[in-house]
Amino acid sequence: MSAKDPLYELISKLPKAELHLHLEGTLEPEMMLEKAKKNGVKLPYGGIEDVRRAYRFRDLQSFLDLYYLGVSSLVDEQDFFDLAYAYFKRAASQNVRRAEVFFDPQAHTRRGIDFGTVIKGIHKAAVKAEEELGISVGLIMCFLRDMPESSAMETLEQALQYRSWILGVGLDSKELGNPPSKFERVFRRARDEGFIAVAHAGEEAPAEYVWEAVKLLRVARIDHGYHILDDPILTNKVIQDKIPLTTCPLSALKLNHITPLNRFPVKIMLKLGMVPTINSDDPAYFGGYINENFYETAKAIGLTYEDIAVLAKNSIIASFLPYYRKIDLLNEIDNVVQSSIP
Repeated sequence: MSAKDPLYELISKLPKAELHLHLEGTLEPEMMLEKAKKNGVKLPYGGIEDVRRAYRFRDLQSFLDLYYLGVSSLVDEQDFFDLAYAYFKRAASQNVRRAEVFFDPQAHTRRGIDFGTVIKGIHKAAVKAEEELGISVGLIMCFLRDMPESSAMETLEQALQYRSWILGVGLDSKELGNPPSKFERVFRRARDEGFIAVAHAGEEAPAEYVWEAVKLLRVARIDHGYHILDDPILTNKVIQDKIPLTTCPLSALKLNHITPLNRFPVKIMLKLGMVPTINSDDPAYFGGYINENFYETAKAIGLTYEDIAVLAKNSIIASFLPYYRKIDLLNEIDNVVQSSIP
């Protein structure tokens, strides 16, 4: 896109919250190869272009296979700091004011990396981002749903000594065959400890998984949630309860969940009165950070300036920011839109 494109200029100027972002999914090929070389980790790539050629996915599992391979290059606290801070810099440059980001401790602890190594590196990056970049950060620890609930419970126990650093818990990885009900007990324990709950649901699995996330896990947000629209009763509940959805257009496209992009349902969600947001998911793998996701979606489905402003506002409203901070950002969005109308 052109830097002078009025649509992209508007998107760039709008303050936004990113609510669906996996830090491990921001591992760009250059950093992956650099960290692998430093840490003596062998990867099946001869260079950057080999890595990029591998970024062609048939489905969620083919992506996850590559994702976990890349994760193996991260070993020490500095690696996790570098990974997180590189994302925060990129996000700040795209006018993200609030980033509520996922991290996957089990992806590291199961290969022998200490939980503290992971969280300390990420936390230091978050503190520096708030101090130097002006971006507010909330960390959401995800449980890998293709692992047993006992492993998730062990991970939760490890997290308790870092409770003040972690905003909430989530649920990600391979969805089909791993319903939210599998993790009901660990989510109950997490909520009792004061963690906010969110979960991936309805991305590749049916609406039943979303029902479980809402009823059993008592989530405050649904991550993805595309198959909600298959169930009119669930759709009405999501509308009535104003449960936000953290949709990820380029992710859905690249993983063949929704193709072509002009079928992405965010405009339908807006018309129905739902609270969708736009996010980048795993941008190093899916070809775009948050502004690119806004822009490509806007072009594909004909989002108006008003639609884009509503989506930006939704991200602020759906965030876990304090109320007074939300009001400031919502007013700023109004000012940006008023000054940008042709």
